[in-house]
Amino acid sequence: MTDPVAKLPSELDQLPDRDPEETAEWAASLDAVTKAAGPHRAAYLMRRSLQHAEGAGIALPKLLETDYVNTIPTSAEPAFDGDLEMESKITAWNRWNAAAMVTRGARYGVGGHIATFASAAWLYETGFNHFFRGKEGDGSGDQLYIQGHASPGIYARAFLDGRISEQQLDNFRQESGGNGLPSYPHPRRLPWLWEFPTVSMGLGPLSAIYQARFNRYLANRNIKDTSNSHVWAFLGDGEMDEPESTAALALAAREQLDNLTFVINCNLQRLDGPVRANFRVVQELEGAFRGAGWNVIKTLWGNAWDELFQLDTTGALIRRLREVPDAQFQTYATRDVAYIREHFFGAEPALAELAKLLSDAKIAECFYSSRGGHEARKVYAAYRAAVEHKGAPTVILAQTVKGYTLGKGFESKNANHQMKKLSIDEFKGMRELLGLPIPDSAFADGLVPYGHPGADSPEVRYLQERRAALGGPAPARRVHAVALPEPEERAFKALYKGSGKQEMATTMAFVRLVKDLMRDKETGRRWVPIVPDEARTFGMESLFPSAGIYSPLGQTYEPVDRDQLMYYKEAKDGQILNEGITEAGAMADFIAAATSYATHGETMIPFYIFYSMFGWQRTGDQMWQLADQLGKGFIVGATAGRTTLTGEGLQHADGHSHLIASTNPASLNYDPAFAYEIAVIVKDGLRRMYGPEAENVFYYLTVYNEPKQQPAMPEGVEEGIVKGLYRFKEGTPASADAPRLQLIGSGTAIHWALRAQELLAADWGVTADVWSATSWGELRRDALESDEALLRGEERVPYVTQALSGAPGPVLAVSDWMRAVPDSISQWVEQDWSSLGTDGFGLSDTREGARRHFGVDAESVAVAALAQLARRGEIPASKVKEAREKYGM
Repeated sequence: MTDPVAKLPSELDQLPDRDPEETAEWAASLDAVTKAAGPHRAAYLMRRSLQHAEGAGIALPKLLETDYVNTIPTSAEPAFDGDLEMESKITAWNRWNAAAMVTRGARYGVGGHIATFASAAWLYETGFNHFFRGKEGDGSGDQLYIQGHASPGIYARAFLDGRISEQQLDNFRQESGGNGLPSYPHPRRLPWLWEFPTVSMGLGPLSAIYQARFNRYLANRNIKDTSNSHVWAFLGDGEMDEPESTAALALAAREQLDNLTFVINCNLQRLDGPVRANFRVVQELEGAFRGAGWNVIKTLWGNAWDELFQLDTTGALIRRLREVPDAQFQTYATRDVAYIREHFFGAEPALAELAKLLSDAKIAECFYSSRGGHEARKVYAAYRAAVEHKGAPTVILAQTVKGYTLGKGFESKNANHQMKKLSIDEFKGMRELLGLPIPDSAFADGLVPYGHPGADSPEVRYLQERRAALGGPAPARRVHAVALPEPEERAFKALYKGSGKQEMATTMAFVRLVKDLMRDKETGRRWVPIVPDEARTFGMESLFPSAGIYSPLGQTYEPVDRDQLMYYKEAKDGQILNEGITEAGAMADFIAAATSYATHGETMIPFYIFYSMFGWQRTGDQMWQLADQLGKGFIVGATAGRTTLTGEGLQHADGHSHLIASTNPASLNYDPAFAYEIAVIVKDGLRRMYGPEAENVFYYLTVYNEPKQQPAMPEGVEEGIVKGLYRFKEGTPASADAPRLQLIGSGTAIHWALRAQELLAADWGVTADVWSATSWGELRRDALESDEALLRGEERVPYVTQALSGAPGPVLAVSDWMRAVPDSISQWVEQDWSSLGTDGFGLSDTREGARRHFGVDAESVAVAALAQLARRGEIPASKVKEAREKYGM
């Protein structure tokens, strides 16, 4: 019977066969080998042929998966450039102190993680001793994205190096006294050490890719030579399940980022159990990275396995390793040798015969400890191959045992991520295993001691000499802040004078301002416009031909709109980062640019513009990463508001981003109503972030797509704009005893308030003053600081209280946001307070229809104002009913 698989069509059926007879001979040869030597031999020959073809330069699709063995055989490992005995002693001290620090902290219940660094120690130590460039040499040094749960090991190394004291180790996770260590890599909490926050898993790998890409951006734009900077990202195999971890793999390969290396610690365990209990995560990751175009290096087995592979003349061992699921292999590391002989080697006769040649000690060594990630020579070979590879990024899949050297109570246990301490007896066992000279008397007080060989010991001298040769300590964060000169006033003046009779949306006003600022002779080249494939939506296409869209390849095609004025222009030195449909990628771009002042000593001014609904809601975690990393720049939520973006509906209608943004202490949030307000805010932002007394903050601005006439800036309002509130238009009293109130609007809502002011005066004889609230958030921040000052015995009146002091009547606030946004300042307003907002889900409709639906249009504002006055007894209640009927409500 004919094999039905042979009938399946393939892409080869579409190609002409110029010599069918020769093709048949090749197929017959393969059939003969299969019959005579078995399918495994046939598969081996096929793979050897593919390998030979690749070496000969014959273009063929690559296999996505290779055998479950090391990519670099022992015979091909380069000479080890160091003193392995000395490095083993250093690593032993660091293992000890990392475990001691977490165990001692357990007295206070502050937690910590021991098992991650225990498995990854050599992955870090080999890098620190031989590869990671510091910031005191040429260039910017390397960028290290260190796995968050491995932080105790990094602290332990800094302790050995003299950069951290024993007291600080004892204050691990106890920062409030001012002399503690943060739980994970947090630059804002320990700004001299940490550069990149990574413990929100998935953000580290994503950010590392865009950091490597931004390094190339700086070089291609001739801002800084970053050719000596390499980005290293240390990741967990379980972490790779986060969608952000693999979201940009294709970008890294597409742009040939050979300045990037991922080191994935494959200890086969995530937080609660196996990463792939019934499968093999290493093979899965290899396929994913190879498919994306990465160079893949597998460092799985230690030297003890070499004897087993040499004895495997039938390929049975390779086949067995390829079929054993991860959870079962984890079990082998915890069971006795008899169990391994029965369940691993007993799977087929050829393996059973091989096992007869192996001693129990050899089997125990292989299955309990001998992993590629635990041997410095193996790791060194992988790192050397990675940094020498050109044309693609590299991923190193290093297999380890989670909890290695911590004893049988920790190693490979499902619960070891949650295990926070070792007993004294377990530490004594660890001491013997590591060969550390720590006497029993050191445990006399019942606490495990820290260990240190001495500041002038051979170990410390060796460590410091290695780091000096590589450019100084690492990790390390260095800031050489250079204040940027103020841009020319001309760009701001264009918005100060308004738009006359011409209508202009505030989104367009912002883009026009930045376009002018990008022409500034001193600072223009430092602007980094970032947009996730919506540039035309925001009117940014005018920047395409002038600034260019960054592409490391330049433009290798003729654009379809080449004959148009605003054609799609890509350039190697392009200034715009147009990321495609990825807000996460655009935000990672922003973080790299926003922190370049520290990473590279080059201050950049990024602005990231996006559909406001798809900013804080979608990438809020990255906004916290940005704050932790002390980033600076302008984040712009365009097409903002719940009723202003016509017709798009629920998932495009943002009425809550200011509420989310208010939770981030580093974010200064503004909702400007007019073009001149944008100019004042941006100018002040440049001063605060990039001036002589630069602050570690960033700005969030919401701008709208509703065209309106933009008024000229009134005199003397700059302070109010920056602080968050000023009176824009005072009402004219119809009579001395006319009822009065205060209308506060933010963003596009100022226009509803102004129209309501007219209705109240014309139809009801009520006088209203209209205020522009440029920042509910800054008003609240100032008020909270005033409350804190009172606790210290300082008399301080909040700005919002001062601004509204003496203003007659109640206050009614209205915005295109949830009422919780303006209500956030209500307790500091002395007048009676009420608000209108857009609580609830958005909907598709015209602006007018949506605003009537939410009760925030001008007529609704007028009715709400009358109701507020009626409650105070200043007008008859019948007027409210009359107004509702008049306005069709």
